[in-house]
Amino acid sequence: CETCSKEEAKYRCPRCMKYSCSLLCVKKHKLVLSCNGVRDKTAFVSVNEFTDLNLLSDYRFLEDVGRTADAAARHLAMHGSTTKRLLFSLRNKALKCNIDLRTLPIGFTKRRENSTTFNSTENKFYWHLKLVFPHCHAEYTLKRVPDDKTLADILKPYIDPVESDPVVCQRLKIYTASPHSDVRILMKIENRRQNSVRYNELDASRSLLDNLKGKVIIEYPTLFVVLKTLKNDMVVLGQDASEPAESSDSESSSLSSMEEGEIRDSS
Repeated sequence: CETCSKEEAKYRCPRCMKYSCSLLCVKKHKLVLSCNGVRDKTAFVSVNEFTDLNLLSDYRFLEDVGRTADAAARHLAMHGSTTKRLLFSLRNKALKCNIDLRTLPIGFTKRRENSTTFNSTENKFYWHLKLVFPHCHAEYTLKRVPDDKTLADILKPYIDPVESDPVVCQRLKIYTASPHSDVRILMKIENRRQNSVRYNELDASRSLLDNLKGKVIIEYPTLFVVLKTLKNDMVVLGQDASEPAESSDSESSSLSSMEEGEIRDSS
């Protein structure tokens, strides 16, 4: 036994080829060598050591790869059209609410993350929502946020001194120690060029749906929570004298810039 060096070896690890005498020594060698005990099917084997067993192993490995690829192809064929119909319906429901909801192709990070749904019975959106607190370098992801919930209620579990979680409260203590009147909620305007980033200021007393009306949403809303008394580089549209009240840049420029950022993120 290569672990205890006392008893006669009975087992050989398929992964590292170490000999062991008992279950205890097997577990010990896995812990010491960080070995998972699973044979590496792609490990290099020289021609001189190549046997019929290696050939059979390679053949079975290729069969497994083929089955996995075939299953993935069938999955896309079965569910691709269904997914497209659901996304088309979701965009149409958003458009009726005066929200320009745009979705990304499969493979993009935000497409994989998005869990936004529409409940036809309640006639209500349940949004996937991301909250960003720049002053504390903190981000939180919320799922199934009803569209009739006010932004103030959405933020209560994070920045309210009484109702917020103690751990979250400690991390966001800059926010919880500030008066509510000092809190600003911003959302990035999507249809602008990268060198002209601007934000819309949202109304905390109004519902999420009311705040999203008339805006472009890429997959799901991302809200930035900032404090007026602390400096930040986020320029609110209409509050800069050199900026017009509305954006005039092309939407295609924004979408291409956003996609480039997503590609860099995915890579």
